[in-house]
Amino acid sequence: MRTRLLPLLIVLLAGILLALGLPLAVSVAAAQQQRVVVDRIDDTARFAALAQFVTERTESGQDERRKTLETELASYSQVYGIKAGVFYRDKWPMARAPENWAVPESGEAQDAFQEALYKRRSHDPAQVWPWQEGRLVVASPVVRDGDVVAVVVTDSPTGQMRSRILRDWLLIAAGEAAAMLVAVGAAFRLTGWVLRPVRVLDAATHGIATGLMNSRVAVAGGPPELRRLARSFNEMADNVEEVLEQQRAFVADASHQLRNPLSALLLRIELLSLELPEGNEEIASVRTEGKRLAQVLDSLLGLALAEQAPAHLQLIDIGDLVTERVAAWRPLADDKGVRLTREGPEAVTAWGDAVALSSALDAVIDNALKFTPDGEAVEVAVAPNGESCTITVADGGPGLADDELERVGDRFWRSTRHQNVSGSGLGLSISRALLLAGGGTMSYARNEPHGLRVTLQVPRTGPTA
Repeated sequence: MRTRLLPLLIVLLAGILLALGLPLAVSVAAAQQQRVVVDRIDDTARFAALAQFVTERTESGQDERRKTLETELASYSQVYGIKAGVFYRDKWPMARAPENWAVPESGEAQDAFQEALYKRRSHDPAQVWPWQEGRLVVASPVVRDGDVVAVVVTDSPTGQMRSRILRDWLLIAAGEAAAMLVAVGAAFRLTGWVLRPVRVLDAATHGIATGLMNSRVAVAGGPPELRRLARSFNEMADNVEEVLEQQRAFVADASHQLRNPLSALLLRIELLSLELPEGNEEIASVRTEGKRLAQVLDSLLGLALAEQAPAHLQLIDIGDLVTERVAAWRPLADDKGVRLTREGPEAVTAWGDAVALSSALDAVIDNALKFTPDGEAVEVAVAPNGESCTITVADGGPGLADDELERVGDRFWRSTRHQNVSGSGLGLSISRALLLAGGGTMSYARNEPHGLRVTLQVPRTGPTA
């Protein structure tokens, strides 16, 4: 979610910075050019004031004033590198610098000259950008007795102005880059602040889904809506845990309470069988079903206790535990004619509940021996696997179909092909509950060429707070 939210925030922030930066850059460029244009207007106004005192070309006695104007224009052009001149209405030069400069017959200079003839200062020239080699042309009329007698024209280079614009733009770009870095850092902090409750909520949800019913979310940090969601989640988890505890307590109480009446019923059946002929099939069937019901009640009670009892995690030697349980089941395997073998390293440490893991392993081995025919083998293998340790129990029985593999481990489920084998359908459910309490898992797969492969997995890393 963070990878989707961060690009959205960064693109939005970049758009905002561009929306602010581009008009600012244009405004800075326009301000720099306007400053130059105002300077040229002041210069042309000064030259126009000097040109007012220069008489027409046909008059005499004004050479000194003309020379003063020429001197001013020459100094101005030499110092600033700007072409400047005063031209009569017919474009005949009154004074100019450099000497060979004349008003072009077309272009911006010609347009500005024509505007000045109508007593109007030329319009502001088009904006010159840093990548353009443009020039600024400004023209002002020389008015005498209400008539335009000449026009002052300046033609300025734009190199320095473009350099200043580019420098200002670089400063703006640096400011935008710094603002973008700050915005990206703020976006990271913001997404972390917003998504932290979501991550905690996801972890708590995963914990509850894997059997850690005491997982809760700390109602602190994050937006108010997510804090309300955390409180609602905790309330829901409390209610779910309470309902599950009631169900477990009901199953445990019902199983416990039914054992005494069932024991009394079985005792009466035995007494009744003494008055019936020897080998009566009906009483034998009733006796078998009664014992099966007693086994189911014992399994139900064991399942309720397994789901309710807390796990006592500690660092244990998985290899030694597996060796001990295989040795304990070997006499039964030999009696059935099944080869029970143990493979893998002798010493492998992992974190778990030794009692719960032993009980789960006993249930899996018992199930494997139950369905493995005479002459086949049951292999128990231990293997370290990175951050976990696996115990694999592979039998040589008939195995299960693909659709049956999806249901194996469900409570009371048994394959239709194995209904004649004694059992309650709760053994693997109890084993899985015991493993989940200690942070482990249990999975099922086919064993080649036939049989069932059950994999018990326990973590090798210690529990975290």
